[in-house]
Amino acid sequence: MRPLLAALALAASLALPAMAVEPNERLADPVLEARARTLSKGLRCMVCQNESIDESGADLARDVRLKLRERLTAGDSDAAAMQFIVARYGKFVLLNPPVEPATYVLWFSPVVILGLAGTGIALTIRRQRRAAAAAAPLDPAEQTRLAALMQESDS
Repeated sequence: MRPLLAALALAASLALPAMAVEPNERLADPVLEARARTLSKGLRCMVCQNESIDESGADLARDVRLKLRERLTAGDSDAAAMQFIVARYGKFVLLNPPVEPATYVLWFSPVVILGLAGTGIALTIRRQRRAAAAAAPLDPAEQTRLAALMQESDS
């Protein structure tokens, strides 16, 4: 039974993501279809949010795919078709949002967090090294007292 489960798990992990573009959505012109597929891979499904509209089976993703293909068939350039979709659904529809003041937190917060964490670690290590260096060896009187305390605790 275990080999069968292992084989199924391996098959599932190697399976390629299924593309949700249905045959009736595809354009007859292969060049236009390739453009549509490329553009749709950069657009977020507003329902799933972790998938592009090219991968999503949601009804809204299908509507956006159809609208994108409609715009390309009408003669829009890639940029014009994308601008139409962004104007209609907002910048959140882009899987890779542009770097602009509204998205600075999104783009730069990981770098800032890593920098703060690195600084905190460096300061902690520095403090520990200073504390270890500042610890002076015991003088003879302290060594005698320590030895006496150790003997008391043993008995």
